[in-house]
Amino acid sequence: MILLAGASGYIGSRLLRRLEHLGVPVRCLARDPRSLRSRGFISEVFQADLLKSEGLAAAFADIETAYYLVHSMNDGPEFEQLERKCALHFAEAARNSGVRRIIYLGGLAQGDHLSPHMKSRIEVGEVLKASGIPVIEIRASVVIGSGSASFEMIRSLVEKLPVMITPRWVRAEAQPIAIEDVTEYLLQAREVPLSGSMIVEIGGRDVTSYLGIMQEFARQRGLRRKFIQVPFLSLSLSSRWLTLVTPLHKQIGKHLIESVRHPSIVVRPTPAVFTVRPMGVQEAISRALRNEDTELPDSRWSDASGGHSGVAVESLTNTLRDKRTIQIPLPPELAFVPIQRIGGTQGWYFSNSLWRIRGLIDMLMGGVGMRRGRPNPETPLVGGTLDFWRVEAYEPGHRLLLRAEMKVPGHAWLEFVASPTEGGTELQQTAHFAPVGPLGRLYWYMLWPVHVVMFTGMLRRIKEDALFRAQSTVHGLPSKIRTTASVLSPLPVPNLGEKKQGLIAETPPGTLR
Repeated sequence: MILLAGASGYIGSRLLRRLEHLGVPVRCLARDPRSLRSRGFISEVFQADLLKSEGLAAAFADIETAYYLVHSMNDGPEFEQLERKCALHFAEAARNSGVRRIIYLGGLAQGDHLSPHMKSRIEVGEVLKASGIPVIEIRASVVIGSGSASFEMIRSLVEKLPVMITPRWVRAEAQPIAIEDVTEYLLQAREVPLSGSMIVEIGGRDVTSYLGIMQEFARQRGLRRKFIQVPFLSLSLSSRWLTLVTPLHKQIGKHLIESVRHPSIVVRPTPAVFTVRPMGVQEAISRALRNEDTELPDSRWSDASGGHSGVAVESLTNTLRDKRTIQIPLPPELAFVPIQRIGGTQGWYFSNSLWRIRGLIDMLMGGVGMRRGRPNPETPLVGGTLDFWRVEAYEPGHRLLLRAEMKVPGHAWLEFVASPTEGGTELQQTAHFAPVGPLGRLYWYMLWPVHVVMFTGMLRRIKEDALFRAQSTVHGLPSKIRTTASVLSPLPVPNLGEKKQGLIAETPPGTLR
């Protein structure tokens, strides 16, 4: 059996899909198993946190080959120590369980003064080798694929900016490799003859640069773009610019820029035991565009930051809550349809401009902002992104729990629950907030007037949308048609206690439970 750590990430989920298609038995390590189950994977999932060694032995039982595709994009003075700790726990459990081979995916870069994240990737490889188990360390150049962070950055820049001011490092040599080729290398690594550890540098057929990739993207899109090089553009300024123009938040943009400043080309010949014939940059971009245009990406760069926050809303007892309900004369499965489609291109049904402003403020503060969208417009995926939220729980026709990933002084959730009543459905919307310190409480109460407008209006629009969809279905119209009136027409904010309008604030916003 194969063990896969990092199965919920961008590359890990693609590898898992291939392994399942081949009928290979796989056991996945995940902090939150729901993020894999909601995406249709059938492999065994073992819940574990690599920061803790307890319980890992059971996950490694009967494992011969173990994939280590774990890498964090977090910052902080303890980042490298945490990366090392995870690798040590993984290596120790693998050694004690008699694992015969570890396959590790790292990054490819040359030069002095590598970024902390690139140095950490190299160090993780050394930690795994120190276990005494043969390690195949695959070091990949820039990965091109629908949904990858690099591809999303390039696509946004080229499609939005007819003229780009670029620093010198966009001309650093790179050997971009298609996600399909990366996956194929990982698959072959489990079967190639192995007498000891090896480093395998992988890249595509062409040597180019980020500038070359952007130029090829523009050519395939039929866009005329002008690139103006400047001698210096600071890392901080570049990452903030990416935050404003691309879906990547500052932290991800910073790490990408740190990586592309150094050449990433293959200098060690790929061992002959690998039979992969990598495609060139033209074909890699073409395949990524076709996949992006014709189907939902199997995984996205934002999936890698999924997992549970470590704080469960159900376990909190000292939490501020704002609860509101509305009656909808429909069965729960129909009343809940607007909820399961909320966010992304659908929007939030009421005052979308204020949601966008909140997302912009979050981006300026270094947060994720609103532009991650959602991978599936019809069904929330547990562990997946939904604008600046993460889907923490989803029960079709009944419950949706979103955990906030924007910058807030505490922990925040937004929950929707549909319950059957004699007259149809009671839809309950609850904002949960666990403040941190006095600033957290001040933040909550300052936003209360905004919550009155946003949440009451949103519930009313959700009701209108559900009724319209149900009526459209009855009259034979496509149920996906959204009522323009419910989105564009002004809606007065109802009195919170006016039951005849069907909207009641059941719990005062400052109630502690």
